[in-house]
Amino acid sequence: MTDFNPAQMASQMASIYVQGARLQLDQQNKASKGRSDALASLQKSLQDFRNALDGLSSKKNMLAMSATVSPDGAATATATGKAQGGRYSLFVEQVASAHQISFVPPNGLAVATGETLTVNVGTKSFSISLKDADTDGQAGLSSTEIARAINQHKDNAGKLSVGVVTGQDGSSTLVLSAGQTGSSNTITLSSSNTALSGAVTAFKPLTEARDAVVWMGAKDSGIKLTQASNAFSVVDGVTLNLSKAQGATDAPLVLNVARSDTDTAANVQGFVDGYNALLKSINSLTVAGNAEKGQAAGAFASDASVRALRERLNSLIRQDFGGVKLSDMGIAATRDGTLTLDKSKLGKLLDSKPDALDSFFSGTTAAGGLLKAGSGYLDTWLSSTKGVLKQRRDSETGFKADLDKRQGRIDQDYDQAYQRYLKQYSQLQQLQTQMAKTMEMLNSNLGV
Repeated sequence: MTDFNPAQMASQMASIYVQGARLQLDQQNKASKGRSDALASLQKSLQDFRNALDGLSSKKNMLAMSATVSPDGAATATATGKAQGGRYSLFVEQVASAHQISFVPPNGLAVATGETLTVNVGTKSFSISLKDADTDGQAGLSSTEIARAINQHKDNAGKLSVGVVTGQDGSSTLVLSAGQTGSSNTITLSSSNTALSGAVTAFKPLTEARDAVVWMGAKDSGIKLTQASNAFSVVDGVTLNLSKAQGATDAPLVLNVARSDTDTAANVQGFVDGYNALLKSINSLTVAGNAEKGQAAGAFASDASVRALRERLNSLIRQDFGGVKLSDMGIAATRDGTLTLDKSKLGKLLDSKPDALDSFFSGTTAAGGLLKAGSGYLDTWLSSTKGVLKQRRDSETGFKADLDKRQGRIDQDYDQAYQRYLKQYSQLQQLQTQMAKTMEMLNSNLGV
């Protein structure tokens, strides 16, 4: 009889004993991982589409408007979808500027407890303790320490900034700049320290605090508009950004506000692209597969709820919102269900019905349009507390826990079978050894 290894034989037989259960468990683990990966992929696709809808919703108006100013140089303009088309004459008399002053504090300023420097920017003010500002341990308060104390004061909060300019003679000049433009943000200083008070009183003006002045129409005869900022809301939905003042003899600027077909089409195309990306993802997850062609089925090929999701989304986007449908906007479905946009047809719709996009996407009633309806339905899947995906992930987690328990039982069955077979093969090995010894004894006695 050939020698054998009981441990090796026991391991082989125990593996055969649990082979069927392990094969089934491996298949179920593979299927569970496939479903978990597919759920993660579906969630990402749904969230991406939800983000696309939110991005369109944040625009407030799907219809994009453009604003241009000519001639170039004095101002630029931007427009939101709320702007109304038109041409406006403007004259920029003055641009807004931020107040800027400088002063030279005494070198090595001696300060006493209780002395302060008070900084005023318009109606807002704060005071710094000169004694507390002296932090370097050297005699006298330096310009750098004064600048640091002002910049870091808790009540400054961007009201002004202070820089130190060192001259060729070694003197230090403090330059104070208001954080905002406009005449209401004038900087003034005062100090209870006599030496510093004289210095701040003798400040040097560098830039005047001025408001912007714009005339709607010709200078002196149009409507005068004044504000602290160079970003002017001259008409609803349009922001005029001033760059420089015009000369007294310059002709008024022309502000032209018109529909931007390129940007409007881009807004609609953003919706089309977002929907197409989601649909392609769902199709890949639900594909039936073809064994003859070696094409594997999708993880949700037989999942009724995911197919229902696709059908519900398809139904949602084809609804009539505010008297407008996808086809009216030049959006059509191809054979695979994805959407295409005919920009020329979209343009013709907007020529006859400028509010068509807002009616469809945002709605004309409290019920809202497609963006609200779509987001509401996606919530039923994406909600982190009771969404379909949350329930499906929880179910898959529970199923995986059961598989892990089965793995433990199979391991236990293997161990028990191994011990049983090891005992049997060990006994067989002992018997084989005894038989070999007996045969050897008989042969010896018989002289063989």
